[in-house]
Amino acid sequence: MEEVFRFVVDLAVMNLIEKGAMDNKDFVRTESFSLRLRPTGARKVTEEFNAMLNSKVEYRKKNSSWGSVLLLKARELSHNLVGKRKTVEFSNPVYVCARDDSNLLRKKIIDMPYTEWKEMGFSKGTLHYMKQNAKSDKPFTLNAHVRERLEMWGTA
Repeated sequence: MEEVFRFVVDLAVMNLIEKGAMDNKDFVRTESFSLRLRPTGARKVTEEFNAMLNSKVEYRKKNSSWGSVLLLKARELSHNLVGKRKTVEFSNPVYVCARDDSNLLRKKIIDMPYTEWKEMGFSKGTLHYMKQNAKSDKPFTLNAHVRERLEMWGTA
């Protein structure tokens, strides 16, 4: 089970790194020169991991949390091990990583003239903050209606 769901922990750690949430003070160097988490760092990792477990995924035609899916899969595995179930299927659900901050989308935002932005019904302030986000190194997200209009811009 650990290996099958390891990606949840990996994604939590990558999210913390991308957000720039971890500081030097979150780690301590041991006598053997390895790094260990201090309580502050462990708390950040735990909170991000919990957020990942609480994020939603469609499974068995329901909107479930990854934590619930993990519990169901553990139950399926235990039933398989005691002979109550013939198979265990780990390929579903599939984690879908939807990122709004691709280089192409960043370029579209930076190149967007205010006049065309206004014609789409958005404010100057929204465009300003989106351009700031697009120019930064940090990941960002967009509201669905903004993303849809941006994706359509320049394709006509």
